Amino acid sequence: MIKKLLTSAVLGTVLLSAQSALAADYTLRFGHLANEQNIWHQAAEKFKEEVEANSDGRIEVRLYPSEQLGSEMDVINSIQLGTADMTITGESLQNWAPKAAMMAVPYAFRDSDHLHAVVNGDIGAEIEEQITERTNLVPLAWFERGARELTSNRPIRTPEELDGLRLRVPNVPLFVDTWQAMGARPTPMAFSEVFTALQQNTLEGQENPLSLIESASFNEVQDYVNMTGHVRSWIYVVIGRNQLENMPEDLQQVVRDAADTMQAYESELFVEDQKRLEQALQERGMEFIEVDVDAFAEAARPAVLEALTPEQRELFDAIQDL
Repeated sequence: MIKKLLTSAVLGTVLLSAQSALAADYTLRFGHLANEQNIWHQAAEKFKEEVEANSDGRIEVRLYPSEQLGSEMDVINSIQLGTADMTITGESLQNWAPKAAMMAVPYAFRDSDHLHAVVNGDIGAEIEEQITERTNLVPLAWFERGARELTSNRPIRTPEELDGLRLRVPNVPLFVDTWQAMGARPTPMAFSEVFTALQQNTLEGQENPLSLIESASFNEVQDYVNMTGHVRSWIYVVIGRNQLENMPEDLQQVVRDAADTMQAYESELFVEDQKRLEQALQERGMEFIEVDVDAFAEAARPAVLEALTPEQRELFDAIQDL
């Protein structure tokens, strides 16, 4: 009996030692709003794979998609408190860092190439620096977001053709003012109510990226996608500065290298997904309309400039000049 007890005790000690040896030195809790099918989550899985493989198991990455750790703002606050470590966030950061507002300013960017040049250049570095200083979050990578496009039941090629279009917009004052300046009648409304309002003709149009146009089945109540591209934006994958700097330098580099790999991987997924979305919506009966983007940008400009602070205006002008 005594021999059995001793054997059990020794075995228990061995098992505990083995578990301790296998335990990671650091755990990164990575929460975000996308579901498991979204390309952002697929990119996060690539990050986890890279970090755990290249740190020899010294870092464990735990993923929490679909707001399992709370909303975007909840997770940001948790990172700052040290109860979470990473998230995916965008223009919400302007609550602390005003320069982050550039991530959602209408017609700040001419096209995707222009956006890439800005984010990868000095202006992007300036925005990232302010984010880190004001939020204690370190941008590790960035993802391009699908441009916001206008849907309607009549083709719209110029601002004049908006002609009082009853249009749903998010409850963002800059968006309301911009569409008003371009000639529409913008109405803030919860996203969940938009389909019914379009179906009942309470609204005549809405604006969103192709991914949301598809997932909300707006093709059932709208005929045209007018390629206004009025908001081109990006989003950051961030980590708490304290969490990153608490790691030894070699592991910090593992995290940064994995983030670079994640960014390149997501970029490939994004390009393919945009092609798929356009084809899928066309197959469901939507017609894509090329618009006079310069005319829309010119019509929007007074409202945009009026909304910007002097600091933001300086950054906007620098983006336009690039």
